[in-house]
Amino acid sequence: MQIDKNVENDGVIFMSIKDEENSSKTSQDQEESDVTILAIESSCDETAAAVVRNGRQVLSNIISSQIALHTVYGGVVPEIASRKHVEKINGCIRAALDEAGVTLKDIDAVAVTYGPGLVGALLVGVSEAKAISFATGKPLIGVHHIEGHICANFIENKELEPPFVCLVASGGHSHLVIVRDYGEIEIIGQARDDAAGEAFDKVARAIGLGYPGGPKIDKAAREGNPDAYSFPRAQIPDAKYDFSFSGLKSAVLNLINQDKMQGKEIRQADIAASFQKSVVEVLVSHSVEACREYGIDKLAIAGGVASNSCLRQQMEKECTANGISFYRPSPMLCTDNAAMIGAAGYYEYKKGVRFDLDMNAVPNLSLGQRERRFHGRKTID
Repeated sequence: MQIDKNVENDGVIFMSIKDEENSSKTSQDQEESDVTILAIESSCDETAAAVVRNGRQVLSNIISSQIALHTVYGGVVPEIASRKHVEKINGCIRAALDEAGVTLKDIDAVAVTYGPGLVGALLVGVSEAKAISFATGKPLIGVHHIEGHICANFIENKELEPPFVCLVASGGHSHLVIVRDYGEIEIIGQARDDAAGEAFDKVARAIGLGYPGGPKIDKAAREGNPDAYSFPRAQIPDAKYDFSFSGLKSAVLNLINQDKMQGKEIRQADIAASFQKSVVEVLVSHSVEACREYGIDKLAIAGGVASNSCLRQQMEKECTANGISFYRPSPMLCTDNAAMIGAAGYYEYKKGVRFDLDMNAVPNLSLGQRERRFHGRKTID
């Protein structure tokens, strides 16, 4: 996987990611059965476009990141994110097509994230995809953002096939699912309150590390003692695979307040390491136990928190000890990107999924609720 970074004049990071193995292929190399998807992602603060062939070959993956813009506010400002998407989306799509060596005539369908996410941000991508679909006559496919994260595993783990257990951990979502087949997902656990990534962001802000919290805590924890503090690991008796991180977050905040009142130094690295250990132990134990209970010997991780180095190391260690094959995308593909949307869109395309042009953004789209996941689309037999 080749990754190129350039910083634009306005501070927005522009990244190009592509599969070197397939980057030399052009439309002339396509076999008749190949399916090429133009994918668009704009659910939060990354404007992204990609060209993906057959669900696993990334011909281009362009990301315009807004992290630098939102850092000064301590989090994503929806209005700023939406305006920046409008400014960047056409350039990202042109760059994705150029790098892939294709034109709009060469693509077979347009896939786009239509939920969940920030409604203004989603609408930019959805409107762009609908316009391209209308102008070219190409099929339109709406993709669930979380299903996209799961499908990121197919890009670098081309041997991976369902069924498998997948832990999806990000800023807004924590799910433990069984991927029964392509597009067929059974939720066996989910967050009861704060998602794992949300807890990372809040704790990072509280100990003065700032935004984005996940990478900053990961870095700080390497210098700290993970056993310096004993923070709680929540267990939910009536739903053993559900997650709860609000109590852990409160325990960290209480510790900080007590130290401040007593005039003690806030030990950032030790708090970060101890907090991270608590989160990781819960994520790992739930995931491995699910594999054992359901008799599945393949485990994947996805979402922004899946790039956490401690989580990746501990998950691999426990999977090896339990005879479970472990799969994870590269850290860059754990973040929001369009290649994962292209991968998910391909499998929807193969099932005959098509959306009408009245498709709308659904900011609270729920994973696993098929009556909402299929909102606004037709199935072609």
